[in-house]
Amino acid sequence: MKIDVNSDMGEGFGVYKVCDDEQLMKVVSSANVACGFHAGDPEMMARMVRLAKENGVGVGAHPGLADRLGFGRREIPVDAEEMEQQVLYQLGALSAIARAQSVELSHISFHAAMGNMINRDAGLAERIMKKIKAVNSDLIVFSMPDMLIEQASIDCGLKVLNLFLADRAYDAKGQLVSRKLPNSVIKDELKVRTRVRQFLEKGTVTTIEGEILPVRAKSILVHSDTPGSLELARTVRSEIEACGGTVAPARDVVH
Repeated sequence: MKIDVNSDMGEGFGVYKVCDDEQLMKVVSSANVACGFHAGDPEMMARMVRLAKENGVGVGAHPGLADRLGFGRREIPVDAEEMEQQVLYQLGALSAIARAQSVELSHISFHAAMGNMINRDAGLAERIMKKIKAVNSDLIVFSMPDMLIEQASIDCGLKVLNLFLADRAYDAKGQLVSRKLPNSVIKDELKVRTRVRQFLEKGTVTTIEGEILPVRAKSILVHSDTPGSLELARTVRSEIEACGGTVAPARDVVH
């Protein structure tokens, strides 16, 4: 059983860092690199690509809305054309930086509000995925299961890797609990370990209401800005290996 462990990385700018990217890069198998809008800058993007290459980690674009102050988590009114160009601008920037280091991008993972907005609009999702395919038809799209992003990607012939979020609470509808609510972010090591084992052995997750829901995924996401993210990522990886699994980059998981 091959499982990808991915994390959003390079989400600082200048001298500011969100987490220990260097150490986290030694734990994960796929890095979603911030592309300069919600976080990141050219130098940081280049450093993330270099670190990923050194550690055998897959590199993916992590585009978000142009909102540094809100860390890309606030929805900003943009029309379909603007959204499309924001995605392409960021994807293109990281693609060029990576290619200069002889690294090809493996995937794309939408950040926060951008992903939420695309997931609510089937027409927008279709439009964005068609443009991504036009740029790079080999990219794998990261998505939670049963979302419009997943369906639009499949419809236009892109591969999809479904995500399980080890550090976020789910509700009875299979949606993530808002970060504004209590217990929405899971930071306790034992709780994360228990959730990962349940996901690996039973393919389920226990919701915040206490219900059991099936989860269809082959990649586990740990948010780098979750307090203690490095230790949480180590916990996730160790639990995968304890259950007999192998941690592998997205391209090795998706066939």
